[in-house]
Amino acid sequence: MPVNRNALIRYRTIDTCLRNRFRKWTLDDLIEACSDALYEYEGIDKGVSRRTVQMDIQMMRSDKLGYNAPIEVSEKKYYTYADPEYSITNNPLTDQDLDRLTEVVDILRQFKGFAHFRELTGMVQRLEDRIHTAKTSLPSVIDLEKNENLKGLEHLDTLYQAILKKQVMYLTYQSFKAREPQSFHFHPYLLKEYRNRWFVLGKRKQKSPILTLALDRIEGLEVAPDKPYLENGDTDLSHYYRNVLGVTVQEGRSPEEVLLFIDKENAPYVLTKPIHHSQELVESGPDGVIIRLLVQHNFELEREILGFGDYMKVLQPERLRRRIQQKLQDATAQYESEMSLKELGMSNKRINRLGYTVLDSVYSQKEVRRMRSMIGRAIEAMGKNLDEVHALRNLLQEIPKLKEVVFNTNLIKVLHEVMGGRCFLVKATYFNKAENNDWYVTWHQDVPIAVKEKVASDQFYGWTKKSGFHSVCPPPEVLKNMLALRIHLDDTKKANGALRVIPKSHYHVLNDDEIAQLRNLDDAIWIEVAKGGVHIMRPLVVHASKKNAEKSPRRVIHLEFATCELPDGAEWAYRHQWHMPESSR
Repeated sequence: MPVNRNALIRYRTIDTCLRNRFRKWTLDDLIEACSDALYEYEGIDKGVSRRTVQMDIQMMRSDKLGYNAPIEVSEKKYYTYADPEYSITNNPLTDQDLDRLTEVVDILRQFKGFAHFRELTGMVQRLEDRIHTAKTSLPSVIDLEKNENLKGLEHLDTLYQAILKKQVMYLTYQSFKAREPQSFHFHPYLLKEYRNRWFVLGKRKQKSPILTLALDRIEGLEVAPDKPYLENGDTDLSHYYRNVLGVTVQEGRSPEEVLLFIDKENAPYVLTKPIHHSQELVESGPDGVIIRLLVQHNFELEREILGFGDYMKVLQPERLRRRIQQKLQDATAQYESEMSLKELGMSNKRINRLGYTVLDSVYSQKEVRRMRSMIGRAIEAMGKNLDEVHALRNLLQEIPKLKEVVFNTNLIKVLHEVMGGRCFLVKATYFNKAENNDWYVTWHQDVPIAVKEKVASDQFYGWTKKSGFHSVCPPPEVLKNMLALRIHLDDTKKANGALRVIPKSHYHVLNDDEIAQLRNLDDAIWIEVAKGGVHIMRPLVVHASKKNAEKSPRRVIHLEFATCELPDGAEWAYRHQWHMPESSR
């Protein structure tokens, strides 16, 4: 049975309404929706009659068009699908549909030899394969690249129509970096597909730059009929992506020459499927080939190069070469910094027996660089010289974003294994033993803690007021339920001020004479820690540090954790309760 365009628009509109389970649809609601759709797509403003929509529903329920739609009426007035997963768009093609598609394929096949229609070749073959599969019920002979879980495809037709009709869209968008979605008017100009992901190009305002928005990040989309459409008059979109790989374009930036070496085993893959249309073969030798690209340096170019791993090497430019080298080193560090439960279990036993332990590669080199960079920027923002800052107290209050790096998966595993996941952070300090800060500490135990207010109690002693809090020595029971953890941001060696500790000195609070007797036993051990490693110890471990003889930096983040509350109403001056992600449990 032939179906006219207006009827198809009504069927599709009714289908869209009934699939929306968040609203109840009366017959009047469906009539209004169909009238709006006909006006939007065909400019028909006389509306739709009640009888027409009733006949449409009966047609959709029947098998005349192959729909057999399970439309039911609840409470004698609300229309819905009995099957919430049903849609007329999921129905197989009818014989009549297949015959018409076959005719279309026959017509398209005639144009495949013409230069202007070369892109039709793959499309015609795909269409032929789909028709063959539908007619014969045999498996497909063409396996197309697809991502069935890809979001945002429902916006594709709406944006396509908006570009054709020059309509302004009001959309809600949240990029991967944004904390909250934003809503704004958008003037779409071009749809772009890259590696099975769709993007739309356009502007927000007349003088704003071209934006590239990913369809899978669009949360809401509707036409803004009262907003005038801004024409694209100053950007040639047909050449917009000419000098890039992917969709990241830096307007006004010239492409640069990129030379890549590919080994002989993988060279054929790159030569038969060029990375970019500007690709040229520069040199061919027994070990491999060198190719030249003329492109902008962007994220997609880096990802393409990294995808070849050790089969490809960047020869120039130097900035890209260093960038790829660093990323490969960081990738290797991801594997090297993995921690096993067996290793953690042994460390826990060592802490309980000796009072300390060292764990290597808790942090990757990339994470260490981020921590040093964040601290450096914060110190410079205070108007201070980096090398002149001996200590930065209240570190995580001063730099809250540092928590995201400090509490990585490895640290959380350590805390869960060593302290049972019940602990909370009570101190965070940055220490810098730089060339101009050649300080040292004598033998001692870490006994002071920071509390909010002074408390009248015999259990606390040694009150001092500094940096906005009170420093006090608590009862031994508190100290025995604490753990100090030192994150090393540089290689720490004996020559640049590593700690010396006396094993098994963490069981009791000692006086000065007892500490002096211990240090004379010459049982102290040097604690050398590689960059990214962590030194864990009980606060009561007797330790000291020496001067920096090597004049190399030794930067450390000192954290203290506790598992108990303070007696007599005293409160910790700072308390941060970390949360363990499900993936780490």
